[in-house]
Amino acid sequence: MAEEDIYTKDGTVDYQNNPANKKKTGTWKACPYILGNECCERLAYYGMGTNLVNYLKVQLNQHSVVAINNVSNWSGTCYITPLIGAFIADAYLGRYWTIATFSIIYVFGMTLLTLSASVHGLKPPCDSQGVCHPTGVQSAVCFIALYMIALGTGGIKPCVSSFGADQFDDTDETEKKHKSSFFNWFYFTINIGALLAASVLVWIQTNVGWGWGFGIPAVAMAIAVVSFFSGTRLYRNQKPGGSPLTRICQVLVASFRKFKVEVPADKSLLYETADEESVVTGSRKLDHTETLSFLDKAAVEVQTDHVKGTVNPWRLCTITQVEEFKSIIRLLPIWATGIIFATVYGQMGTLFVLQGNSMDIKLGSFEIPSASLSIFDTLSVIFWVPVYDRLIVPFARKFTGHKNGFTQLQRMGIGLFISIFSMVVAAILELVRLRIVRRHNYYDAKHMPMSIFWQIPQYFIIGCAEVFTFIGQLEFFYEQAPDAMRSLCSALSLTTVALGNYLSTLLVTIVTDLSTRNGKLGWIPDNLNRGHLHYFFWLLAVLSVLNLGVFLVVSKWYTYKKAVGTLR
Repeated sequence: MAEEDIYTKDGTVDYQNNPANKKKTGTWKACPYILGNECCERLAYYGMGTNLVNYLKVQLNQHSVVAINNVSNWSGTCYITPLIGAFIADAYLGRYWTIATFSIIYVFGMTLLTLSASVHGLKPPCDSQGVCHPTGVQSAVCFIALYMIALGTGGIKPCVSSFGADQFDDTDETEKKHKSSFFNWFYFTINIGALLAASVLVWIQTNVGWGWGFGIPAVAMAIAVVSFFSGTRLYRNQKPGGSPLTRICQVLVASFRKFKVEVPADKSLLYETADEESVVTGSRKLDHTETLSFLDKAAVEVQTDHVKGTVNPWRLCTITQVEEFKSIIRLLPIWATGIIFATVYGQMGTLFVLQGNSMDIKLGSFEIPSASLSIFDTLSVIFWVPVYDRLIVPFARKFTGHKNGFTQLQRMGIGLFISIFSMVVAAILELVRLRIVRRHNYYDAKHMPMSIFWQIPQYFIIGCAEVFTFIGQLEFFYEQAPDAMRSLCSALSLTTVALGNYLSTLLVTIVTDLSTRNGKLGWIPDNLNRGHLHYFFWLLAVLSVLNLGVFLVVSKWYTYKKAVGTLR
């Protein structure tokens, strides 16, 4: 191997801050530690979050709508805090130290939640009827723990997928072709953790106790931390490139300062460094694109841009810096179409669980916790990931000629289309369930004689949609992000889940307000046998159809980034 081929050319370094050796670091050698970390972290997250709506209803004695909204708000926050973690990773700490630091916060949050569910004085007392009466302090401790977890996960979520992808050299075609498979198996690993959470841990929470049910996820998170640190010597690390928000602000300020300056017809006259390396650490140069031409004014060189021979970055920006900002703006319409999908996805942890609570949960003498049905979403993902990677991609490649079978946008669009049917199936199931309730007067029955296993199709369809949309989204935002903003763009993709949960909260609140007027019980009462939950599912199906239409339009006009040169 030639001297220049010993080291990576994408700017990555090893744990000692030396250029990363290809033979000793990265690729699939490093991935088991990252995937092991993610599996255990997701086991912790889903082990605590899957059944959370029932914990709030039972242990904190909250009404259905309040519990649904609290879970949606907390889950949404878990996907907003990645913006904080991503900024810190891209600007200052790098992905490795950001994951390490926030993992510790995560462990403390899980430990506090376990204590709040098991230690006398922190655990809400329950009367002889099984009704719990939490104090304000007990509720506060629970929510402090939950939001510590939300902060902790904010440093892990935006970094871990990008950190895994960093283990494959973008400039090496042999390594690069494995990156798409990494994203598939990364999501597969997530769902192995979710599978254990939705089956074993939900059963423990329901039948053994919440202390054990939250304690095991806390231990899993501790194991995740150990797994991550164990691979330190094998990791490739991208250097932080400085504050991406500062660079964006510089482009905005410079372009507004030159509001009256004309952009030259010859775009080669726009300002850029002369060598092959970008001025931004950890980033390649980007070719000029014709869209959003107003921002090009920031790269038009005039006399006042130079102060004592040096360039004032608030007056003159490189074309790469301008194109970084353009890349972010171009991502936003695609990003926005993920919000409705996330709203649909979020129903698995709220309304699907409450729908299952009112059905027959017995399998022989065994009672199945309704939250455990999310196992079929997980099994669906575990089934579809290898099918997609090993069968669908080679088959599609023959027709499309694309090395990955589908473009990332095509993959996402297929998932959005599939997700519509999950809401249609859920609505039809609820309609049939309510007809049985009315026909046999089961209005006040705790469990009506319709098997909870009829929910399997709606979970399975969402799992299939996930494999297309969420994995496609992960890969799309990583590939289309500027090199030095990949954590930030991964966080941006995760905020669709946050906004999807917040939108779910908003929709439930609006629907409840409108449907309970004049003394009516509304669409989503505490007793779903007297409600109209199917109306809400139909509403989400209609919104999903409209969202797919918007996605088809914005994806047609999307301009892909063009990276050139080498990394610093």
